[in-house]
Amino acid sequence: MKNIILPKNIILSLIIFAIILGSISGVSATLNVIVITDPSGDDVNGVAGGSMSFANNMFQSTFLMSKENQFVVLSGGEGDSNARLKAIVDSISQLENGASASVGAGAASSYSGIRLMVGGPNIGAAVGGSFRAYLITVEEDDTIKITPYSGGLVVLPPGKKGAIIHLRNTQGNPLYGSADSVRRETALNIGRMIRDGYSATTIVGSVFEEVAKDSGERYGGGAVNLIAGISTSDMFTPDEINTTGYPMDEPYVKVCPTDGWSSGFPAADNYETCPNDGSSLKTIYAYEALTNAITVTQDSVSVSVYGSEAPGLSETASEVVKASVKAYGYDANAIAGSINKGIRNGLLIGVNYVEPKDINVRAESKAVGVYFTPLPEGRTSPPWDLPISSFVLDILGSIQTVIGIILVLLVAFRHRLLLSFQNR
Repeated sequence: MKNIILPKNIILSLIIFAIILGSISGVSATLNVIVITDPSGDDVNGVAGGSMSFANNMFQSTFLMSKENQFVVLSGGEGDSNARLKAIVDSISQLENGASASVGAGAASSYSGIRLMVGGPNIGAAVGGSFRAYLITVEEDDTIKITPYSGGLVVLPPGKKGAIIHLRNTQGNPLYGSADSVRRETALNIGRMIRDGYSATTIVGSVFEEVAKDSGERYGGGAVNLIAGISTSDMFTPDEINTTGYPMDEPYVKVCPTDGWSSGFPAADNYETCPNDGSSLKTIYAYEALTNAITVTQDSVSVSVYGSEAPGLSETASEVVKASVKAYGYDANAIAGSINKGIRNGLLIGVNYVEPKDINVRAESKAVGVYFTPLPEGRTSPPWDLPISSFVLDILGSIQTVIGIILVLLVAFRHRLLLSFQNR
């Protein structure tokens, strides 16, 4: 289960979540942060949050988000995984029924060693249970206040600009012991950025950068934009159980700014220029990719990929679509053409060519859906699109086969044929 976005009926998701929790080793997110820069909800980037850690299995405790009710539950702590699940279920059940952030986070206090951080544009934010956190508030006169707390319940009231950040170090982290100073300095920087007018999504990306570099709690994890209802999904979470996620302070991908070609690291180390047009590639760090993924801008495009889960397909197709939209606008024909060019160039593999009807364009919400058809029998590229019918090719193939057989016969019986010719 990776960065779960809760449907209207959450029971099935939680059952799956419970099965996964029971099959893997213990884990806890060590960074939890929720930032609210626009409690009115008018700014689409005004409420964001996220989690990461030095620990393994960050797909287990990154976040659970309800798009419908605009809340997020970030979990962590050193308690038992089953206890964490029970606390999450209690919290979500109450939040789904209109509970406040303080009630939702307070569910953690009933379970030893568990932490829940809860927030949303309508409910403010809160952290409950076992934690070491700072509450940051920014007043209308730009006064910044940061207050340390340790355990219990801390609340950022609805309608208030501010944030809550929890941070501790994981045993084995080479920077163990840095959490207290990094937590305080990061809290100060959050307050300054809120005061200076930065959006919540930008601040969360900055928090990931600072915490990853300075405290070593660096593995994704991920983040959410609660107003827009978008997330990083499993961009940075580990593919395998009992492994770490992606290092948030390292390069994540190289992107061609002209046609959207991209390559993720470590494969990106093999490229200095775009193989399609020779232009210089731009290196995007993981914390930058996180910020880009959850921030809605005038030029931003939300891309959804369906039909295939081939590794790297979704990320690469997203970059191709974004480049096409930037160049040609929300045109299904142009987007299909850009995707098919990527398929012909070997940028997108394992899928067939698309048609405009396979592209679902929603310009008003800056969203594009792409429906791919996987190629059969493990093929990586579709047949060449030649201006010759398959019937003609079949005939040519048959002629070639007959010529080949004749040549084989001539080689096999050349001695006999030569003698026969000489005798004549």
